[in-house]
Amino acid sequence: MKHLGQNSNLLEEVEGIVQGHRDGHGFVSRDDGAPDIYLPPNEMRAVLHKDHVKVRIVRSDRKGRPEGRVVEITERSNQPIIGRLLQESGVWLVAPEDKRYGQDVLIPKGATSVAKPGQVVVVELIEPPALFGQPVGRIKEVLGEVDDPGMEIEIAVRKYSVPHEFSDACVAMARTLPDKVRPQDKLQRIDLTDIPLVTIDGEDARDFDDAVYCEPATKGRGKTALKGWRLLVAIADVSHYVETGNAIDVDAYDRATSVYFPRRVIPMLPEKLSNGLCSLNLEVERLCMVCDMFVTEDGEVDAYQFYPAVMWSHARFTYTEVAAILGNTRGPEASKRKERVQDLLNLHGVYQALLKSRHKRGAVDFETTETQIVCDENGRIEKIVPRTRNTAHRLIEEAMLAANVCSADFIAHNKHQGLFRVHEGPTPEKQEILRSYLKASGIGMTISDNPAPGEFQAIAEATKDRPDAQQIHSMLLRSMSQAIYTPINSGHFGLSFDAYTHFTSPIRRYPDLLVHRVIKAILAKTKYQLPALPTPGEAHAKLARRLEKNLASRVSNPETKPKKLNAEGTAWQAAGLHCSANERRADEASRDVEAWLKCKYMREHLGEEYSGVVSSATTFGLFVTLDAMYVEGLVHITELGGEYFRFDEARQELRGERTGIRYAIGTRVRIQVSRVDLDGRKIDFRLVQDGQGPLPKMPADKGHTRDSKSGRAEFGDRPDLDPPHSPIFKGKVRQQRSAAKATKSSRSADKTAPSVKKTAKKRR
Repeated sequence: MKHLGQNSNLLEEVEGIVQGHRDGHGFVSRDDGAPDIYLPPNEMRAVLHKDHVKVRIVRSDRKGRPEGRVVEITERSNQPIIGRLLQESGVWLVAPEDKRYGQDVLIPKGATSVAKPGQVVVVELIEPPALFGQPVGRIKEVLGEVDDPGMEIEIAVRKYSVPHEFSDACVAMARTLPDKVRPQDKLQRIDLTDIPLVTIDGEDARDFDDAVYCEPATKGRGKTALKGWRLLVAIADVSHYVETGNAIDVDAYDRATSVYFPRRVIPMLPEKLSNGLCSLNLEVERLCMVCDMFVTEDGEVDAYQFYPAVMWSHARFTYTEVAAILGNTRGPEASKRKERVQDLLNLHGVYQALLKSRHKRGAVDFETTETQIVCDENGRIEKIVPRTRNTAHRLIEEAMLAANVCSADFIAHNKHQGLFRVHEGPTPEKQEILRSYLKASGIGMTISDNPAPGEFQAIAEATKDRPDAQQIHSMLLRSMSQAIYTPINSGHFGLSFDAYTHFTSPIRRYPDLLVHRVIKAILAKTKYQLPALPTPGEAHAKLARRLEKNLASRVSNPETKPKKLNAEGTAWQAAGLHCSANERRADEASRDVEAWLKCKYMREHLGEEYSGVVSSATTFGLFVTLDAMYVEGLVHITELGGEYFRFDEARQELRGERTGIRYAIGTRVRIQVSRVDLDGRKIDFRLVQDGQGPLPKMPADKGHTRDSKSGRAEFGDRPDLDPPHSPIFKGKVRQQRSAAKATKSSRSADKTAPSVKKTAKKRR
């Protein structure tokens, strides 16, 4: 451990993780979950992003933030640094691609390996930074030229420590697997090969982990008979081939999830499984686990059973094709699939029944726009298009939700440990922000002290035709948290389920594989035992603190602590935290690559003008999403014209003090692309004043929002959309623009910043 000095004027000493900022300063994300501590640039000289430190809070800065001094570095980050090799005045150095590191790394002569100037390299530190010295490292790996196709992915997988190469033991074990289902594999399984199960996926799907079939059914006889549907959801039986603790399982647990990039997937399982034995390919036998359900006409799952089976996929459909058939059963698509049309109509029938249940329980179902990046063979963006969610998407989604709910109920009913997919309701702080916003917007509706999902859905439904509907729905979303995996079941708020888990994607999600193993153990009247798992790291610890804090808030007596977990429960919690943290890691890596591609794309459009809509208002400016390209950029507050702008937290808008001009979520604007920072993943816009600008003074009386046609597969399965915390901002004078530019940052960087209170300065 390295000591950096002592100070007798001790106020408080805390520990946490350094979060570097691309502008030279940093923050310490405290281990105890309290607000971050600001570190000025001089304190960042001897530490690096992701170091674990002990800091002393010495003062509050002029913005009201607690400011710290590093007194001890308790653990250095062992994460490699990726950057470009440069030679300046005969000195070799690497400029980190992640600007949060803040310092270049010196490379001694002889430690450059075979790298050439300008190439992207991976650096291993051999000397950490000091107060008066830069970090020193050696080149561990040469990735290639910065413009090489796929380089952005190579950078991201190393930047976020995503495992991208299978171990030799895993590869060797995969080679020993059979090429097809063998007779001995079929023992003790139900033969479903005559049931016309089909897969429905996207056009570019390569692995198929779920198949469905539905037929009308009746339960019981006479007057008490229930009419409904028999719905079969068959999921690839990965657990048959991936046994607990074997080499493939170890690698799968390490990855925890497949990672999806444009044009490339880093799978959780070797290709022989993910695209072969465990993919429900057309017209071949495959092993599966089946959730066989009876769904009433009201959409309630009245009965279900699980069993291992052998299936045969009778058709491979795409979402587009199914939607076309359901839209016109006499059309050209339907004529090509005559033998399957009635099966699809049955699936649509059970979907409509399940939709009744969704509406009845008040599950949240906001419409959002998701995009798809279309690249050419060299990895360059050709276009960015909205990903439209049609009836077929929703049909499969509801079928999968039903199977997941049955899985959770089966595990809970049999009192077996397992991982639930838990989505917490909004925290009291987020509730208060939302109430203030709803009141300020004159909506006339609010949420109760202990809100139910239906209250959010009711507000969304009541406001869907308002001009500011996009702004309202965005604020509703921001009040939500992200779902996590945990053995402690507290329900899924967004979907309004008492118990929910993930059963339907064991090819690409490790929690689903664990759920399969637990269900099989229950069926065999045994108990599934987790293998020995690694100790959770920093990301897992942070999630654990959040879970404990939220559990404590649910207890009626504040002084009553949540029940302690036993050794088995602790092991399951560690597995859940690991899977949750790696899910976030995968999301961050994917977003990083998409941001890089979008920046590279927009470099070709510098100086061009586009129309767009404000997607977020903050203390330092506006984030605008372009209509034509679905690319987001920042209009800094210094680009909004010659007056003061105040950030109204209640309305989530910037308002001009002199004119009353308002910029809020949903405001239509016209911009010019002014600057692109590829390394910083930042796109800057300049506002073009052409009469199309902001909303007027009164809320929600004018404006226009772009139609949102697509949504997401499961509510809560996305990063938190926390609203900006900074209360008030008054515009800076133009003479300060050079300093203000240093405060421009991407959304991801600024979301980690603590509360900021800016004071007004008189314009000269």
